[in-house]
Amino acid sequence: MKYINEVDLRGKRVLIRVDFNVPIDEYGNITDDTRIRAHIPTINYALDENAKVILASHMGRPKGQRVEGLSLKPVAKRLSRFLKKDVKFLTDCVGDEVEKEIANMNEGDVVLLENLRFHIGEEKNDRDFAQKLARLCDVYIDDAFAVAHRKAASNVAITEFVKVCAAGFLMRNEIEYFKKAMENPIRPLVAIVGGAKISDKIGVLEKLIEKVDKLLIGGAMAFTFLKAMNLNVGKSLCEENMVDVAKNIMLKAKEKDIKFYLPVDVVVAERPAVDAEIKTCPVQEIPKDWMGLDIGPATTMLFSEALQNAKTIVWNGPMGMFELDPFSRGTFAMVMHVANSHALTIVGGGDTDVAVHKAGESHKISYISTGGGAFLELLEGKKLPAIEALERCA
Repeated sequence: MKYINEVDLRGKRVLIRVDFNVPIDEYGNITDDTRIRAHIPTINYALDENAKVILASHMGRPKGQRVEGLSLKPVAKRLSRFLKKDVKFLTDCVGDEVEKEIANMNEGDVVLLENLRFHIGEEKNDRDFAQKLARLCDVYIDDAFAVAHRKAASNVAITEFVKVCAAGFLMRNEIEYFKKAMENPIRPLVAIVGGAKISDKIGVLEKLIEKVDKLLIGGAMAFTFLKAMNLNVGKSLCEENMVDVAKNIMLKAKEKDIKFYLPVDVVVAERPAVDAEIKTCPVQEIPKDWMGLDIGPATTMLFSEALQNAKTIVWNGPMGMFELDPFSRGTFAMVMHVANSHALTIVGGGDTDVAVHKAGESHKISYISTGGGAFLELLEGKKLPAIEALERCA
């Protein structure tokens, strides 16, 4: 696979597939611009090479309809500030008017196309839609790791119609850090896995058992493991149909001499609410009408001790319902321990990313992945369609 610095961009029309799928409030204000900032090095490189830069992204799930609340117009304004130059916003992403605007671009100009998913052909990986996008450029750069696990016209089919295709710097960083963590890690390698359901992460857990030295389990999924150990978990979220899977994962860990850690105490409440009565108890003493919503202080101490000698840490999934203040302590404590570790630390997208930023510790993490689903699929050992498409172009 080629990268952006290995292809000639000088004076060329360069279409960069980015991921500007950022949260926007009811007033049209961007509430988190992390994903926009992540693409700045790739965009600036293209500008330094005097390219005509065309940016393409999706936002939300409009399902082929024009939804004004999902327009990328606010992104053009924010991006202009970051690049310190005007970013022209086009009201569509294909068609005669778009082609005319691009034909009038000068070297060093930047345009942002409207939401790709306003066209039904984008998510369908439609070849005709991909050809229309391909007509806009001489060089195609894919920098959108967060959607690399999706087959779309703008990241798979388009590569058939553009002669020169390569990956951007964000895509390169994602792949390189993943390889550092999972293919050739400095050991001990410790994985922390949280979140709600084992069913969402069976493949990940089974793959990690093959790779890691220690596995720490938190979040609601821990209760399915505790149930597999014949403990009463009260009204905690527990996937009864996954109990045997949990038993099997623990058995495999034991066979491979993987150090396997589960919570030893939990924060419980009668309901998941800020004003609910809460208390902390050992996992053996969860009241039958209460639910576990966070790891407790003894678990935090246990997990932090398990991280002491780690040289590589991979983390995906919060330790509890951290969106609600009473149940956020465990997740934020783990952020502090991971951030202050001397290990190479890699955090995988989604809620974990939000928690790290909320805790104000993002600058201490070696790498925060921009991809939730894509990061998980890489952890599972799956091939990502967009990366495979770029590899076929090389």
